Amino acid sequence: MTRNPMMKTAVAAAVLLAASGLALSSAGPGAAPAQAGKTAVLEYKMPAGRVLTYQTKSEMGTAMEVMGQSMDSTTTQSSTFRFASKGPKGKDLLLGVTVDDMTMSVTGAQGDMSPDLSPLKGKSFDLVLSPLGSEIDVTGAEALEYSIASETRNLGNEFKQFFPDMPGKPVKIGDTWPSNVSIEERMSALTVRIDLQYVNTLEGFEAVDGMECARIGARMTGTISGSGNQMGQDVTFTGTTKGQDVYHFAVKEGVFVKAVSESTAEIAVDVPAAGMSIPMTQSTKGEVKLAAKN
Repeated sequence: MTRNPMMKTAVAAAVLLAASGLALSSAGPGAAPAQAGKTAVLEYKMPAGRVLTYQTKSEMGTAMEVMGQSMDSTTTQSSTFRFASKGPKGKDLLLGVTVDDMTMSVTGAQGDMSPDLSPLKGKSFDLVLSPLGSEIDVTGAEALEYSIASETRNLGNEFKQFFPDMPGKPVKIGDTWPSNVSIEERMSALTVRIDLQYVNTLEGFEAVDGMECARIGARMTGTISGSGNQMGQDVTFTGTTKGQDVYHFAVKEGVFVKAVSESTAEIAVDVPAAGMSIPMTQSTKGEVKLAAKN
């Protein structure tokens, strides 16, 4: 285990960013059946009593070099979440969410830093979702906390971008619409903000598990910023990220079916007092899939 303060700063930055929501999901766009002229209205439908179970998994690799030494790390995560509709809440949808399972593995230069997520299993909270996929209220998730690298975190960011955003108008193949998400992670000595912009494109229609689905490609770009203090020294973060998501949405059922994505990020961790800038590269792959519905 290193005793160098700059290396500890870099490791802390990597752990923070690895769990700050950069990872969503892994694959580029492919050819979809051409059905030119066909239009679809894409909206979430969650009648009371409907229960959807999703499984997620992601892997993030971080590579950086500090004072001539490589400081690579890997973070993997898998989860199973159950969403039970409690019916409408005004114009929105009220969902009861249960954490059926959740694990995270964090390994790197300082060994195994994996958190114990077992206390989260079986925990539930309410989430308010708009028919277009905007997560209106995730405060219940923010109340579910765990510890990683001696810091307290919560599940809020896990659900701020869980459901893809729909266009809010009838769309045909080739039509596009924007969506944005901002994620901020605050720890005792570090704060990181990630702002993401998506351009979504309806690529076509295809069957998945017996449901006719809209296939949507989403190109993502974003910025990363942050600041804090580590080992008595001020640090700042600046960077950019880009990626590609592909997801499927069942048109008739109004159900999010699956998503795969990949992204990369280039980040600089600057330590002004030491006259040092530590470059960091992160690559993320992951997927979300509907495992059961009733």
